Amino acid sequence: MVVGKIMILKKNKLKALAGDASSRKFFRKFCDDKKSKVIVVSKKEKFKNLILYAAMNNFLIKNKILAPKLHKLNISEGFMEISDFGDKNFHKIIKKKGSRIFFYKKIIDLLLKIQKIKPTIKIKTSINRNYKFKKYSLKILHSESDLFFDWYLKEVIGKKRADYVKKILKPKLNAIYKKLSFKNNIFVHRDFHVSNLMRINNKIGVLDSQDAIIGNPSYDLVSLIDDVRIVTSSKVKNQIYDYYIKKSSLINKSNKINFLEDFYILSIQRNLKIIGIFSRLFLRDKKKQYLKLIPYCWKLIEHRYKHESFEEVKLILDQCIPKKIRKLKSI
Repeated sequence: MVVGKIMILKKNKLKALAGDASSRKFFRKFCDDKKSKVIVVSKKEKFKNLILYAAMNNFLIKNKILAPKLHKLNISEGFMEISDFGDKNFHKIIKKKGSRIFFYKKIIDLLLKIQKIKPTIKIKTSINRNYKFKKYSLKILHSESDLFFDWYLKEVIGKKRADYVKKILKPKLNAIYKKLSFKNNIFVHRDFHVSNLMRINNKIGVLDSQDAIIGNPSYDLVSLIDDVRIVTSSKVKNQIYDYYIKKSSLINKSNKINFLEDFYILSIQRNLKIIGIFSRLFLRDKKKQYLKLIPYCWKLIEHRYKHESFEEVKLILDQCIPKKIRKLKSI
């Protein structure tokens, strides 16, 4: 078994790395040529965490985006070896450096490059199985925001009350999701935030692309600007957004307002989803470190639902989920 092999090597050739919100485990393997690789171990969801991750990385590399190269894949034992991008992610860099906008502009330049990738219907995996890209459908949007009701809300206000809120709020969310103006025709990383972006010399490497989808161009911008893992001021958020609008070939005078509304809609949808995911990580997987981020998720939602389009959603949330509950770092 791979875990046994890892334990044998661990004393002198492997170093355990910090994990993420998934079930995967990561190790740095020190090679004889003084270079290193990363071993990704996954006992669950092997297709997504190993096969699809490798295929997405390969797809990005073919499109001249820096992503980890696959060196070895062992599906039966549940691990793969990929390029080591080091430890310098942009979360660490931006928290330390004073000039946040300089780095965010570099990241936006990368995002614009990613958004120029021509979406393909299928990509080939290492097991000669074609994977068909999903589109960010209404069904998927709801399945994600449902995590908020099913994992978070039941815990903080009780099942009966949560079921009632879901019954009245979900149709309002449905109406808002249907207002999305831009078509699902852009490659969307789906988790495009500074912790998944690595500084490699003067380039930016992209991690965790296994959930990529064909979707709305504002989604990855939302992930970056309304990133729950790093607090940024309204001024910084606006500067990043304005730089994207200025540089993007997708935005013009006629669709600028529609894009902003899409941005607000997907920010609310994404943060509802994240609250649900963080609650599930605690309740199901016993990972409590993400609970402390939930109050900032609420701040982001509150910041975005001030827009007139969300008046009914705001009213329901404000009536049913008091501010004192939103501030809790536990559930």
